[in-house]
Amino acid sequence: MASETAPFPALGTKAANRYALVTRYALPIILLLVFILFSLVAPSFLTSANLVSLLVNNFTLLAITAIAMTFVVASGGIDLSVGTSIDFASFFFVSLVLAGQPVWVAGIAGLLGGGLVGVFNAILISGIGISPFLATLGTLFVGRSIQQLLTNGGNPVYLPPATIPETFRSIGHGSLLSIPVPLIIAFVVILAAWAVLSRSRFGRVIIASGIQASVVRYSGIRWSLQIATTYIVAALIAAIAGLIVTSTVTVYIPSSGSAFLLNAIGATFIGTTLNPNGRPNVVGTVLGVLLLSIVANGLLLSGLNFYWQQVATGLLIFVVLVAGAANKGALQRS
Repeated sequence: MASETAPFPALGTKAANRYALVTRYALPIILLLVFILFSLVAPSFLTSANLVSLLVNNFTLLAITAIAMTFVVASGGIDLSVGTSIDFASFFFVSLVLAGQPVWVAGIAGLLGGGLVGVFNAILISGIGISPFLATLGTLFVGRSIQQLLTNGGNPVYLPPATIPETFRSIGHGSLLSIPVPLIIAFVVILAAWAVLSRSRFGRVIIASGIQASVVRYSGIRWSLQIATTYIVAALIAAIAGLIVTSTVTVYIPSSGSAFLLNAIGATFIGTTLNPNGRPNVVGTVLGVLLLSIVANGLLLSGLNFYWQQVATGLLIFVVLVAGAANKGALQRS
């Protein structure tokens, strides 16, 4: 009976409790330690200017992209073409503005352009039955090739300053009540995603699909439609990041959205360590994005070579995931 009631039979009760606490909350603990570390080794890290820059330049776009990734990973899939949605949103917007269309029309077209990537993925995955990895990998290659063809080999497309109204430029550079607009948009996306995944029937179906898709399929739910919707929603969320990028730099750079892919995947899977069952969740993803953002910013201020930054980021991801695996194993033994 003693072994049934004690989660960690090999440890004393107090030691077991401490071990469970550390592994269960490894992500916020490591996040706090990293924040303290860079506060000590990089004098300019804690300045208000740097913290604002960290949130706007490092956190915002990655957070939106990672939230899009969280939807598909929660459903049991993956989206390697999330960067393509960013690129297509930017391309459609820039193209329509240069064609003389109103900015609001171009903005809607940008969202729809990014959403088309999700529609294509939905057809491949839900309609034809191709695995999410292969389907989105193919979409990534096709999307990259299309961009190369449309831009004569990948040449940037610049927007003349006169074509961009101040209202649209404020999306990337403006502020509301002293809060940068990109940060406000990111938090709106985060809150909406949390509400959908945690409080809606659609969110419950997505999560259930990620846990045991076969049960969902035979429960009377239109599983294929739900999965298709998930990829379209993810693409639309990523398209928002594409419009913010365009507003910030006023230029379309082919395939630039792919720069967010690996970190978005990393942040999503780092976030799974916050869930006792190792499932993707919005809060965990946001903390994962914040961790990667702090590491990137702090290492840059510390003067480390870019390649060492990548090594440090990779090692940190391993540490968080190992702690999460230890917590999951402990729960299974309990």
